Amino acid sequence: MDRLATWISRLFGWALLFLSAFVALETVLRKLFNTSLQGADELGGYILAAGAALSFVVAMIDRAHIRIDVLHARFPLRVQAALDWVSVVSLGALGLFFLYVGWFVIGDTLDYGSTAATPWRTPLIWPQSAWYAGLVIFAFCAFAMAWRATRLFLSGNHRRLASEFNPSSAEDELAEELDQLKSR
Repeated sequence: MDRLATWISRLFGWALLFLSAFVALETVLRKLFNTSLQGADELGGYILAAGAALSFVVAMIDRAHIRIDVLHARFPLRVQAALDWVSVVSLGALGLFFLYVGWFVIGDTLDYGSTAATPWRTPLIWPQSAWYAGLVIFAFCAFAMAWRATRLFLSGNHRRLASEFNPSSAEDELAEELDQLKSR
């Protein structure tokens, strides 16, 4: 899953670089030639919507989602494992909820043939499909991780569950940053 998180991060990074270049070109064209390509804000909204859905995946894989872990490390291993299991299963349930609600958005867009109220008049099914695909990837990854955590929890392998699903401590994050700094 680390490869998936890296691939998604790079894809979103390239999309943001493209968007930045597009906005810069739009700005230059407006200032120097009093003309516009139109749609920079529309394109930006589409990139951010798809990127936001995909960022859920990266945060989940990197264990970067917010958890209050002040007391977590002080609990016994079994309690830590139970809390980690609940958090991962909750993310799996959230992924399924996103799919459920998102499907109604897609359905309404198809039923009404919705288009953007912009000069491009983009059929909204295209950007919403990219957004929904990001939600599908998140739900799939969340469900896979919840399945793994459940297997570890029910088999009593609490130490392994903790090593894979405990929130990253400040020391862990610092060590990771230092390792990345050395590799650059």
